[in-house]
Amino acid sequence: MDTRLWSVSSTSLLSPLLVILALLMCETKALVKLPPNETVPAVIAFGDSIVDTGNNNNLMTLIKCNFRPYGQDFNGGIPTGRFSDGKTPSDLLAQELGIKDRLPAYLDPDLKPQDLPTGVSFASGGSGYDPMTPELASVISMADQLNHFKEYIAKLKQLVGEEKKKFIIANSLYLVVAGSDDIANTYFVLRARKMQYDVPAYTDLMLNSATEFLKELYGLGARRIAVFSAPPIGCVPSQRTLAGGTERHCANEYNVAARLFNKKLSAALNTLRNKHAWWEICALNLQT
Repeated sequence: MDTRLWSVSSTSLLSPLLVILALLMCETKALVKLPPNETVPAVIAFGDSIVDTGNNNNLMTLIKCNFRPYGQDFNGGIPTGRFSDGKTPSDLLAQELGIKDRLPAYLDPDLKPQDLPTGVSFASGGSGYDPMTPELASVISMADQLNHFKEYIAKLKQLVGEEKKKFIIANSLYLVVAGSDDIANTYFVLRARKMQYDVPAYTDLMLNSATEFLKELYGLGARRIAVFSAPPIGCVPSQRTLAGGTERHCANEYNVAARLFNKKLSAALNTLRNKHAWWEICALNLQT
């Protein structure tokens, strides 16, 4: 498939990139061709295990996967801390854009200075928009991921200079993937918020945290931001086992909560996009 990305409106470059990402996740061959006047110098990821490429490896947490069988189809079968047997969506997008073969974890002790200008992942498996979610899992919060991003910006400036740093930060593609662990773990499995909030109120809490995160990311210079919706989390094997009954059906209440959050998130992104004319922000819907 030969897909050409043309810039006609503020979101015309970003939206086709998300289509390509969706195709890649479905194992469809794609060839991304950017027009001459468009550049994506780096891919930068925030969020949870979907785009964590190894940041949890050296944390004191049970939420890590730097052991077999993880990574069996990747990197010579050596586990890297990716929560999969191969590449993550962020790896695939960076590769398809011709930026680099894989997106390194920011906290990888082997990270080299030359890796920084083309992007890294700040994501941490088990994290979420609700500040309680990473606390329960002993992983890196979204707020701390932004703190790491601030460190990254300072290192980037020292490495390439102020003008090149501004160009990279403004033109990179940012992936934000969170919400699954809030709904599945914090709210339903651990019931840590269930006494305080019903589902509508809890999804409001998630939305407020997500919106504040995106505003701060914008304030730090990000302009092309792809926000993943919450997937149908009630249908993943672990949640079907925990809440799907003896026949392991999808846990419908989990999916109802995810759809409600996604509806609110989509509306909030539209508001943010309309408020900031130069902000290319849109959602990749993972619901079925």
